[in-house]
Amino acid sequence: MKITQVAQYAEDLDRARRFYADLLRQDAAAVFDPPGLVFFMLDGVRLLLEKGAPSALIYLLVPDVQAAVARLMDDGVEVVAEPRLIFRHEDPSLGPAGSDEWMAFIKDSEGNTIGLVSHSADPSL
Repeated sequence: MKITQVAQYAEDLDRARRFYADLLRQDAAAVFDPPGLVFFMLDGVRLLLEKGAPSALIYLLVPDVQAAVARLMDDGVEVVAEPRLIFRHEDPSLGPAGSDEWMAFIKDSEGNTIGLVSHSADPSL
């Protein structure tokens, strides 16, 4: 089985579309308004922004969580939790073996919390 779509609450679709386009560094793949649906493609998984969807806690893999948070802070995005080391992957069961997993949390334009995740082989990051 594979996840094909994740829905995320968006009160204001235009505002949310702009926020996610900037966050994901890509344009929406499709916009249907009406009925009010915005789709982004994330490595084969559709991210659906919709007013009727519940809030979801989505974790996005980014190359460098510290750099991503710095850029988002410069753009005025609310940071809920600064980047911090979560754990070290001793084996490949949950991530690249020998890497450290870092996470930070931000708020999107609609008040949803989003997790940002990166893996680093450098323990000083």
